[in-house]
Amino acid sequence: MLDLFIEGLSIAFTLENFIFMFFGCVLGIVFAAIPALTFSTALILLIPLTFGLTPIAAISVLLGVFAGGMTGGSISSILLGIPGTPSAAATVIDGYLLAKKGQAGKALGMAIYSSVFGGIFSLLVLILVAPQIAKVAIKFGPVELFALVVFGFSTIISLSETSIVKGILAGLFGLLLCTIGLDPVMGLQRYTFGFANLMTGVGLMPVMIGMFALPEIIDNFLQASKNRHKPPVKQKQQVKANFPSLKEMKEAFILNLQASAIGTFVGAIPGTGGPIACFMALDVAKRKNPKVGTGHIDGVIAPESANNGVTGGALIPLLTLGIPGDSATAIMLGALMIHGLVPGPLLFRDNGALVYAIFISILIINFMVLAIQFIGMKLFVKVLDIPKVNLMSMILVMAVVGSFAINLNYADIVVMFFAGLLGYFMKKFGFPIVPLILGLVLGYSIEDNFRKSLVFSDGSLGIFVTSPVSLVFLILAVLMLLAPTIRSWLNKNKAKKAI
Repeated sequence: MLDLFIEGLSIAFTLENFIFMFFGCVLGIVFAAIPALTFSTALILLIPLTFGLTPIAAISVLLGVFAGGMTGGSISSILLGIPGTPSAAATVIDGYLLAKKGQAGKALGMAIYSSVFGGIFSLLVLILVAPQIAKVAIKFGPVELFALVVFGFSTIISLSETSIVKGILAGLFGLLLCTIGLDPVMGLQRYTFGFANLMTGVGLMPVMIGMFALPEIIDNFLQASKNRHKPPVKQKQQVKANFPSLKEMKEAFILNLQASAIGTFVGAIPGTGGPIACFMALDVAKRKNPKVGTGHIDGVIAPESANNGVTGGALIPLLTLGIPGDSATAIMLGALMIHGLVPGPLLFRDNGALVYAIFISILIINFMVLAIQFIGMKLFVKVLDIPKVNLMSMILVMAVVGSFAINLNYADIVVMFFAGLLGYFMKKFGFPIVPLILGLVLGYSIEDNFRKSLVFSDGSLGIFVTSPVSLVFLILAVLMLLAPTIRSWLNKNKAKKAI
């Protein structure tokens, strides 16, 4: 084993490998930081360019995009209030509020640290217990996945801000939006009203861009319109790029550990992905600290650790069983096979040195992301020095172009504008936006796994209680939904006893 490690070290520590890792990291960060240009797009574009590379250089550049993209989404989330990736929708809640308070540098610094922490934690798990976790993850069928996703959806209770009822209604509306398009089982059209462009469904990224960006743009334009007769006041936000101190790292350690573990476990389950892990981690943070959701640093730490915890977790079923955990690892599976590497148990037996080289490359990539983000952070915060109206005009153009670029579909631009107007009125009337996004993220998976489970059981709902894993997650989901009622009842009893 030591011989394989040393051989893997010699493969990973080459100038060619370092150059391609660096290029991948930068590309992933840039693509993830620009709303709608997801790092999955960068991965797809890069695959043809890797044909002439050695296998480790090809995998390294893709892993660089993967790791860089996971952390890059926090940049636009914190600075602009627009999630660069679906997973970053959880970071935007507290991250953007911190930016409004003049603490964008602190939020970015902690996001970078937490991302790298999650990435290294998941790598250690990948190296030490990959086969064991993969054995557990592979046992998750449609029944268990349905229960897990329902449990993830139940976190809307803690994301409902001031009104639980409004939060639940927003979440249910998000689930309703998932029914637009083709039926996932029968392939029939639903609620398309004759529009062919709606057959692909309501895209997540156009809705996210619209709901997070347009309300902010409208508010700033209205404010600028009110103040148009007043003399311009030059205001320059004094924002410093701050990397967390040793004391702050120590205070964040336990939460980072918990969130990274959540991200690694969820990432190891095929068909789940970053958004579920991030919202589950955010819920844990909010239960530990009620200030999360009002602009607290814990609301940045938890989702960012979980987000990058998913990177190592998603590689567990990919490398050990040849099963991709999400869309990004599915693309990497194709790249591995193009270079003659078939993931699975035989990969560890026949290409042990190459597997170690991949592990070492992931570690190097995480430190590269840390360095690139830390150096770039001083430039990122400069975006806040741009006058608000000019900045919002650029964001509006970027939102329109980005919404179209995802699927080259003009209907996505219309969806983005409708989502933006809906988001504006939701904010105006006190309806939280995040539960709707969570419903939209999880809706397809809930319906798909629910209907597959019913097909397996000939329509019997009893299948959901016969599986111990499913039963545990469903009980936890019910307890999560009833938690506010139980807490209120306990508080009333305490008050009566005190009297």
